[in-house]
Amino acid sequence: MKNKSLVSINDYSTEEIEEILRVAEIFEKNPNQRILENKVIASLFFEPSTRTRLSFESAINRLSGRIVGFSEVGSSSVSKGETLKDTIKTVANYSDLIIMRHPLEGSAKYASEVSDVPIINAGDGANQHPTQTLLDLYSIKKTQGTLENLNIFLVGDLKYGRTVHSLLMALAHYNPTFNFISHPKLRIPEEYKLFLDSNGIKYFEHETFTDIISQADIIYMTRVQKERFTDLMEYEKTKNTYVLKNKMLKNTKDNLKILHPLPRVNEIDTDVDSNEKAYYFEQAKNGVYTRQAIMALMLGLIPN
Repeated sequence: MKNKSLVSINDYSTEEIEEILRVAEIFEKNPNQRILENKVIASLFFEPSTRTRLSFESAINRLSGRIVGFSEVGSSSVSKGETLKDTIKTVANYSDLIIMRHPLEGSAKYASEVSDVPIINAGDGANQHPTQTLLDLYSIKKTQGTLENLNIFLVGDLKYGRTVHSLLMALAHYNPTFNFISHPKLRIPEEYKLFLDSNGIKYFEHETFTDIISQADIIYMTRVQKERFTDLMEYEKTKNTYVLKNKMLKNTKDNLKILHPLPRVNEIDTDVDSNEKAYYFEQAKNGVYTRQAIMALMLGLIPN
């Protein structure tokens, strides 16, 4: 795993995923260490981010690393017309590892091909978000005790939701059953259904889930992403299609946990927050430990 970029969740084998989850557990027990003390990590965010960027920064700071980079394009030479290639090759000279979020699909893969240091994809358009997936896997395993044979409900924007795309590909290692719940215009893309078919993974598509919610082990809610729509009228029509309310959880499984990659708009009512099955804020916290594990293993470092 050392010096190996993380562009897609498929870049890592089942064994490598399990190793990240194992090391994340070590960091959860002892998150403040000095193993990045002599490392410089570049954080290049070409589009806005709060949780992912701050989670990485927290992970780096807790491991005594140094951070360089930018949090918006306007504060970089990209605003002057610099190409992605030139930005990456230049920043690679200053750092041991590059974390990058970019609005264009495929940008992280391209960056990994021109960079002399490993690249971590922190989201490329509607394509992939593999570090979110790894923290999701950690959260699922932590709450369920296993990743095997779970009934996973994916709800909301399944067309543009990169977190959903990465998660279903990762969970395919563990024989899940997927229930896809979305508006017809936001259904899971065909390419992901073909992937599941080729791996013998069961899935079902629905436009509502109130009558089947009692079957869920995990409900993974997503927001309808305004920034992925070119037609704002279409966005307004679909944004409030699915809202999870506390009363809907009355007859659900005891082990059920509700996840969300955040930010939340209104797809989870605030009355759910006090329910013991709500896990999205703890999920965000798990991102620090998981990202610490990814960076440490990528740089060949061993936590205490």
